[in-house]
Amino acid sequence: MTFEERKQPGDGTFAASFSCPTCGRRVAMLANPMESQLVGALGVKIGGRTLDKQPMELTRSSIVGRDDAFVDAPAHTTKPSSVRWSRAGEERLSNVPKFVRGMVKKIYREWAAERGIEEITPAVMDEARADMGLEGM
Repeated sequence: MTFEERKQPGDGTFAASFSCPTCGRRVAMLANPMESQLVGALGVKIGGRTLDKQPMELTRSSIVGRDDAFVDAPAHTTKPSSVRWSRAGEERLSNVPKFVRGMVKKIYREWAAERGIEEITPAVMDEARADMGLEGM
């Protein structure tokens, strides 16, 4: 289907029409004021817009967090597997439920490796939690 036109009569509704380039059939869509408001709130743009260079426009504009959340990180200078755990760090990690412990351990390892930290201690874990905004968890 090929977009043909969009009309907004001013009463909160909108209409859009499309046609099939092969058979010539036309289809129209009419949205009531609530549907029009929903479409607008979602950031959907009906009618002949080329995609932006960055994918996931709506998701990117909705995420609140780190400014560099969508920036590709440089390759690790230290392999996460070369990071070791102190005895106290391992004891603290044992308090994490087993079903998520592997993921939590990986997060701490990668965080430490990115910063050139060779041993994960409770103090390093506290610093990582603060840096990632997880103090209250």
